[in-house]
Amino acid sequence: MESGDQQPAEIAQPRAFSLRHKMIFLISLVVLIVIFISWYGYHNKKHKQPTKPPISVVSTKVQYKNVPVYLTALGSVIPTDTVTVRTQINGQLQKVLFREGQMVKQGEILALIDERPYQAQLTQFEGQLMRDKALLANAKIDLVRYQTLFQEDSVAKQVLDTQQSLVNQYEGAVISDEGQVQNARVNLIYCKLISPINGRVGLRLVDPGNYVQTSDTNGLFVINTVHPITVVFSLPEDNLPQIVPKLKDLKQFKVDAFDRTGKTLLATGTLLSLDNQIDPTTGTVKLKATFANKDDKLFPNQFVNIRLQVDDLQNAMVIPTAAVQLGSKGTFVYLVSHDETVSIQPVTTGVTYLDDTVILSGLDKQAEVITAGTDKLTHGSRVIVQNKREKS
Repeated sequence: MESGDQQPAEIAQPRAFSLRHKMIFLISLVVLIVIFISWYGYHNKKHKQPTKPPISVVSTKVQYKNVPVYLTALGSVIPTDTVTVRTQINGQLQKVLFREGQMVKQGEILALIDERPYQAQLTQFEGQLMRDKALLANAKIDLVRYQTLFQEDSVAKQVLDTQQSLVNQYEGAVISDEGQVQNARVNLIYCKLISPINGRVGLRLVDPGNYVQTSDTNGLFVINTVHPITVVFSLPEDNLPQIVPKLKDLKQFKVDAFDRTGKTLLATGTLLSLDNQIDPTTGTVKLKATFANKDDKLFPNQFVNIRLQVDDLQNAMVIPTAAVQLGSKGTFVYLVSHDETVSIQPVTTGVTYLDDTVILSGLDKQAEVITAGTDKLTHGSRVIVQNKREKS
């Protein structure tokens, strides 16, 4: 019995072992199939992802223009001439003949001072002059008579000398009287306050009826020459090499004056003068420009933005300033390639004028730069040039 029961157990053991291997194989196969399906699905999904749509941009090709080179500064409007009119005599201000703020001409009578005291003084001095002239004439007649008597040895030498001295005295008195008469006439002229220059007269500082004196420091009114008018401004000393070689003809420098915002052109003039020294505290030098100012857009003490043209670049390569980008490595532009992809091109820029920037190096004549839609661009981005599509 024992030998008979032992034989089936030995047969069952290999069957169980074979079944376990089959299970392991099946599980491994299932795992491999799952891994393969996952990999294939992911790989296939990755390749089937839609590509990014091209970015809409605006582009333009480089251009060649004549570009003026400007230096900018803040300036102050200064009258060409400023005169504070003061009285040269003492007296009562009788009348003012101008309207405050009006334009006056050189030689025009602007105010009157009471001339009666000076007219009376002139009359007095003229009377003294007439008296002394009569005394001088009589003394000369007596001198001739004494000279004749002296030759006849009828009078002493002392009498002749005394008469000669009297003549000299009267001659001196006449000269003095003539000076006083002339001075009195000048004082009468000073009773009329006359404009010494052409210009605009300001608000009067003294009203009629007041007693004015030569010691008054404020004066009676101020006249400013505003046609033409000047603007004084300062530039850094580093800009002098652009100006000094052309000092022989300052009129070739065109100067534009803009308002405070720098947007409205007020007047155009020429450079008038350059100071002879640099301010050591600021490192700047003062310049003065002159403007015709026929429309009175420039007013004394007004602050203006000055633009001084120092050069004119002929046939310079320019692109819109909007196309110039600034990165960590400097300035660059986005170029549109023939296959409508983007490349990054470093450039060296020059001066900026209006909406254009001069390109000194980095671009060729056929370069096409992107001016709008640059915020999402990277190297190799696909683009659609919108302005080309609109033209077509």
